[in-house]
This record gives sequence, C-alpha cells and structure tokens, in this order.
Amino acid sequence: MNSTRNSGSISNIAQSADELDDNYVTEDNLLKKGVITPEDVLKLNKITTSYLCPPEANVYDIEFVRFKIRDLESGTVLFEISKQPSINQDDGNIPVIQSSGVLDSLEIENNGDPESDPNAGRFVRYQFTPHFLKLKTVGATVEFTVGNQPISNFRMIERHYFKEKLLKSFDFEFGFCIPNSCNSCEHIYHFPTLSKSLVAEMINHPFETRSDSFYFVNGQLIMHNKADYSYNGSSNN
Repeated sequence: MNSTRNSGSISNIAQSADELDDNYVTEDNLLKKGVITPEDVLKLNKITTSYLCPPEANVYDIEFVRFKIRDLESGTVLFEISKQPSINQDDGNIPVIQSSGVLDSLEIENNGDPESDPNAGRFVRYQFTPHFLKLKTVGATVEFTVGNQPISNFRMIERHYFKEKLLKSFDFEFGFCIPNSCNSCEHIYHFPTLSKSLVAEMINHPFETRSDSFYFVNGQLIMHNKADYSYNGSSNN
C-alpha cells in the first residue's frame, strides 16, 4: 500500500569550510573502498570528478519524482520539477518544470536513457538568475518513491563548491520509509553569507559552482548525484 508522509522541516547540519577537519580523503581512495560512509564524504575537500557508486547500488529502488524550491521569506515558489509518464514507454518519465522566473533553464543529462548511459539522469545543470544568490533561506520539498524494502536511516549529504572552495555542506535525515511508499519532506537550506566579490565571481564564472549529493542508507552510500549552476540567466524567459 502506498503511503505519503509529510515530514515538514527536517533538522539540518551546516558545515563551513573553516570547520572542516584537516584529515582529508581523496576521491581515488574512496573509489577503492567497498563501502563508503558519511564520514568519508565529509572529508572530501573538492568536488568529485566521477560517481562514487554505480546506479546498481540503489538496491532500495528509490526514485525522486518531484522537487520544489520556495523562498521561505516571501513564500514564493521559485520552481518545481515533477516527472510524468510518457505516452511512449521508451521515453521514460518526462520532467515538467514550472518556474517563477528565478530559474532560467534546467538540463538533465541523458534523462530517461539508462541503456545507452548507465549514469543517465544523475547530473542536472541549472541556470539561475542573479537574484538566486540574494536568497537567505529556502525550503526544498522532495517527493520520492521506494521499492519493496523498508528504509531506515536514510540520509543525504550535499556539498556545494565554487571552483575548489567549499561553500557549504548540508546534512539531512529523511526518516523511516515503509515498503512501496511515496514519501515527501521539506529540507530547510540556510545559505551562507557571500561577499560581493564572491557573488560577482560566481555570476561571471557560470557552471563553476557545483555540488555532490550523496545518499546513504544505514551508513552506506547507495546514490550519488551531481549538479552545476550558473547565475547569469535572464529573468525574461
């Protein structure tokens, strides 16, 4: 039986670059490990160049089907992405995007074509307007389905970098999910204060702001998604 759980605001842990432990780990070292843990990825000091686990590691059949971002100060929904089944089954799910203007464009790499590319759908390219960098706190609502196994200790660590600098690391818990369920929760992102010079750099260097999203169940990495971001988009689209 499908169930929907609305978890509301989930506690989050933010880690600045100044709070990082000196005990770093390299991507190459992690790729040699049989099991990658949250503690491992928190020791990375740069964006990854590859995926730290294959798609087959998602043995729980977790699939994200809707994603919504809203500005908590104004209540404005900035954009919403949802999947809807295609009439042609070979096309998979088609993303439907609604935006208030802060999102200029979005591209999901090789979405819906896992046979030709096993990493299809794991990378997203966002093009925002400069206004996005003025936001202080946003709520990210995610809706996802799970397979026929219960899920405990479902956790996401998301690390954002500009060039080689860690901007912020977010750490969220999703809670328990019953088998064959549809679940939703909202995570609260408190964005770091950025200097005017850094904002200008981020606008002038599109897609050099990047993120790794690591997903764990019971302390083991099962999913790894990536994204990059531009902040020079036009609000006229």
